[in-house]
Amino acid sequence: MSAINASPARDSRAGRNLGVTQFRVLRSEWAKLWSLRSTRWSIAVAFIAMAVIGVIVSAVNMSRWQSMTPFDRLHYDALDLSLSGVDFAQLAIGVLGVLVITNEYSTGMIRSSFMAVPRRLQVLWAKVGVFGAVTFVLILIGAFIAFFVSAPIVHAHVPLSISQPHAVRAVVGLALVMAVLAVFCVALGALIRNTAGGIATFAGVFFVLPGIIEILGTSIHNSISPYLPSSAAATLYTAQSAAGDHSLSPWGGFALFCGYTLVMLAASAYLLRKRDA
Repeated sequence: MSAINASPARDSRAGRNLGVTQFRVLRSEWAKLWSLRSTRWSIAVAFIAMAVIGVIVSAVNMSRWQSMTPFDRLHYDALDLSLSGVDFAQLAIGVLGVLVITNEYSTGMIRSSFMAVPRRLQVLWAKVGVFGAVTFVLILIGAFIAFFVSAPIVHAHVPLSISQPHAVRAVVGLALVMAVLAVFCVALGALIRNTAGGIATFAGVFFVLPGIIEILGTSIHNSISPYLPSSAAATLYTAQSAAGDHSLSPWGGFALFCGYTLVMLAASAYLLRKRDA
């Protein structure tokens, strides 16, 4: 009788041990993220762009320093230019963020994911958590490389050190912004569920819309531009915002960008539970 009773107890404990937990879903999403060659290439492009382009821009500008006008020399921003690889890195991270989830919809793998993890939101939280963390670490390293390699290049003409105002905020803030962007784009992909549509929407919001607003006139630009997601995000990692004197404060702009991301994440979470896979 004792042997008969022991078996169900062991089976029960085994069932609990093999249950779906958020940690196990995180491990699964980590494995899926690195299993695709396209993922590795996109992350490599983002990292190299962040670490190298700013150094190249700094070196080119120093080589032509003597031919620059006094006005250009006076307003030369070594900090912003050392981090000028952000646009390429932003594009790579944004596209990959959309692909992180739309790839599964296009191949039908998302059904298997939801069968293995019946609580669908666990999959979404794991995707945004893994990709956001990877993005933060890689961009932070790339930004520090760009900054510290650019510093001695421009030192003969322009001082650049980590102790100067805004330097730490710009470098670390850039990594924070890119991590939030990663979450934004994964949520966007979950919302649209189509690769072409998700990438087009991301590019339109972050690259096309600011240009359209800029050509509509100064008054419209000054009224709208500071509140665009791209402008709000940029306040944290730039000393000179694209919106000029009308820009938000660095942490105020970042808070607004986080607000946009939370709205996108909430909408995608709601529809993920309501719609069929």
